[in-house]
Amino acid sequence: MSRVVVGMSGGVDSAVSALLLKQQGFDVIGVFMNNWEEKDEHGVCTSQADWQDVQESCEIIGIPYYSVNFAREYEDRVFSHFLAEYRAGRTPNPDVLCNREIKFRAFLDYALKIGAQHMATGHFVRTDARGRLLRGSDPDKEQSYFLYMLKRHQLKRSIFPVGALRKAEVRAIAAQAGLPVSGKKDSTGICFIGERRFKTFLKNYLPTQTGDIVSDAGEVLGRHDGLMYYTIGQRRGLGIGGHGDGRSWFVSGKDLDNNRLLVVQGEDHPALFRRSAALEQITWVGEPAGPAGASIPLTVKLRYRQADQPACLRYDGEQGELRFDSPQRAVTPGQSAVFYQGEVCLGGGIMVE
Repeated sequence: MSRVVVGMSGGVDSAVSALLLKQQGFDVIGVFMNNWEEKDEHGVCTSQADWQDVQESCEIIGIPYYSVNFAREYEDRVFSHFLAEYRAGRTPNPDVLCNREIKFRAFLDYALKIGAQHMATGHFVRTDARGRLLRGSDPDKEQSYFLYMLKRHQLKRSIFPVGALRKAEVRAIAAQAGLPVSGKKDSTGICFIGERRFKTFLKNYLPTQTGDIVSDAGEVLGRHDGLMYYTIGQRRGLGIGGHGDGRSWFVSGKDLDNNRLLVVQGEDHPALFRRSAALEQITWVGEPAGPAGASIPLTVKLRYRQADQPACLRYDGEQGELRFDSPQRAVTPGQSAVFYQGEVCLGGGIMVE
């Protein structure tokens, strides 16, 4: 009997993944990954509630369960990078790095060490016999965007039991089995911040430096709380609504040298759009989609849930440039641009200035 270790988060997707694998005859072990040990502002360690849900779900499914602590690996490989990116004025995506470094590296190594042939998670993605990464069947929950840094050897050891299901089907399966997480709300945002205010969290780790908010005409409109709190295209929280012609203001850039937040008025302002984006840290799930130096047609997502955008990629090693068929709004340094051809997620890169 093939052994599978399931990464249990305390949510419905991973619980149903374990249930389905058990029903298919696998030797299933549920393992809860404790990646973050800090308490929230109320003194509550939120992972404790998730661990309780894992235990209750595994008892009902009828599988053994354990907790493994990857907090040190998470701090070294993910959180330190997260802080460095914010210090540099960029907006990182730690979930992408967490998948590469923790769930599909540290956790996969752990699974193999305890005698498993595969690991499984509740991600809404699929793979094929060639080890390619495919979009999940539910377009509203599809998560290949967050897994583009994985390699085929990792995917060949991974199973995604809910990848071909819709979210409603997953919840129905959980309810029918009597799992306590069948109606549990999906987690949102960055895992280690939880429901806390982002500004409050970040202040604990990075010093803030206030500065001017400046319009495209050079007019000082107000003061910002620290460049790290803002992202390109942001409208809310600027506090400068009384200026200009009544239209909303949007963040168009950051002047790091002078600690100025640059803003423009109107959501269709040309400064908010780009015809191209420079990339670094380009990585491919399998073989590159074309030779270096060539213009490779593909589609791209510049943020999660964005509709696919036609573009052409030229790359040389880990550096490259995307040229979009139509101008793209709020191209954000530090965020991922993820490449697709049809159902296949090819890889991606990090957008830079």
